[in-house]
Parts: sequence; structure tokens; C-alpha cells
Amino acid sequence: MSEPHVTLDPRGLDPVQQKLRGPLEEQLTSALQAATDRVRADYDGEPVEQVCQRLLEETRSGLHPDIAAGFNPDMDEFCRVAVAIVRREGS
Repeated sequence: MSEPHVTLDPRGLDPVQQKLRGPLEEQLTSALQAATDRVRADYDGEPVEQVCQRLLEETRSGLHPDIAAGFNPDMDEFCRVAVAIVRREGS
């Protein structure tokens, strides 16, 4: 599985967020990659839905509280990462 990456849709960003888009994407991506590593390391046969929720919680815990509060990722994408963890660890 390649490392997950967060890309923000510029159409949904206000002017300040647009200026900070690059650093925000870097911070979100870093938090998601760290969460993926932690969840993968601790995976113990949980269902995809639980892994997906844990990825979200772990990612948010790695962010500044203000950023975490405003982070509403595409859950389909988070679940794709969760499926990859389950398939990789389940094989």
C-alpha cells in the first residue's frame, strides 16, 4: 500500500485556507500517515468499519485541536486505507 495523502479541494476553501493549502495538506498528510502506521501496527482482526473510524480518530489526535475540529475528510477515502490495512494484515 502506498502512503496515503490528503489533498484539499480548493473549491471548498475560504481565502485564508487557500493561502495555507500547501502547509495544511502537509500537516494533514503527516497526521494520516502516522495514524496509518499506528493502526497497522496495532491491527488485530477488527472489521473495516472499526479500522476506518480508528484512522479518523488517530488522525485527528495528531492535529492541532482547531485543525482537527475542521477536518472532515472523505470517509470513502479513509475506508479505502482501512481496507488496505485489513487486506494486508489479514493475508
